[in-house]
Amino acid sequence: MQSLNTTSLKIVNNQLWILDQQALPQETRWCLCPDVATLVDHIQALRVRGAPLIGLSASLLLALLAEQGMAREPLTLALHTLRAARPTAVNLMNNLDRMQQALDMTDYRRAMADEALRLVEEDRALCERIAVQGAELVKPGSRLLTHCNTGGLATAGIGTAIGVLLRAHQQGKVAQVWVDETRPLLQGGRLTAWELGELGIPRRLICDSMAASLMAQGQVDAVWVGADRIAANGDVANKIGTYSLAVLAHYHHIPFYVAAPHTTHDPHCPNGAAIPIEQRAAAEVTGAAGSFGHCQWAPDDVPVYNPAFDVTPAALISGWVLDCGVITPQQAKDGIFQRPLSA
Repeated sequence: MQSLNTTSLKIVNNQLWILDQQALPQETRWCLCPDVATLVDHIQALRVRGAPLIGLSASLLLALLAEQGMAREPLTLALHTLRAARPTAVNLMNNLDRMQQALDMTDYRRAMADEALRLVEEDRALCERIAVQGAELVKPGSRLLTHCNTGGLATAGIGTAIGVLLRAHQQGKVAQVWVDETRPLLQGGRLTAWELGELGIPRRLICDSMAASLMAQGQVDAVWVGADRIAANGDVANKIGTYSLAVLAHYHHIPFYVAAPHTTHDPHCPNGAAIPIEQRAAAEVTGAAGSFGHCQWAPDDVPVYNPAFDVTPAALISGWVLDCGVITPQQAKDGIFQRPLSA
């Protein structure tokens, strides 16, 4: 397969490397990903994360394994193993559906390589279209709030919500971005704060619990988040804490926008209640681990509830900014998400 280089994925000498997002921002560490078990471990440990990037990493690994001579039957098993790696983000399933179609072709080795690279290029183009359309909704002098990480670290391109912030910043519209730390794994504090700094976008880090105070003071003009799955009624699953922001924004009459590719839409999922929500390890809540080592502050035996995602009802969303267009609340009520969307 040809060489490839994105912010968080690269192919060098027919080997897949992923940027370890658990090591950022203190260390830039690239991890070799030679097999399915390794990639599943990277995905579940959040070394590779972000709905689009998870799907792309799985597709690229399958293509490389096919080129290295893996037969159709073990490739099929590998595909099913990767499909179960993270249940909430639908991009992984959509990408693997397309890789399955390539695997079913006579010349499946070439077809899988072509399809994986096509998915990467499509993601780059999707990000750009989202950014262009979303930037039109940003008013000059805006103070924007974002949650988790939705930039080039999570996609092959410039990102979804962060892509919007970048294009709006380049147009001189962004006064400041408030960055939620995003408990419990601090993707906002570790990744978004770093990424916005690299892009030259003015940003200020806050604890998740500070958003309400800022909104009450009139310091937030709009909220921009990403999505891991959009249901057929417009409900959105995203990183835990997103729903809280939507409720706060609704109370304070602040626009709440979701930026995502059409591949995040799942017309077969009727509503948010039907979206599978991944439960993660208790250790993520009882303490913290990172480049500094490990620290635990909670009792060893305390029970923990740790969902990775929550669901924001469609009624709280001001607009869904997709690569195929901006979906309004009225369009959502009229059932636009009940049928497949396309770029």
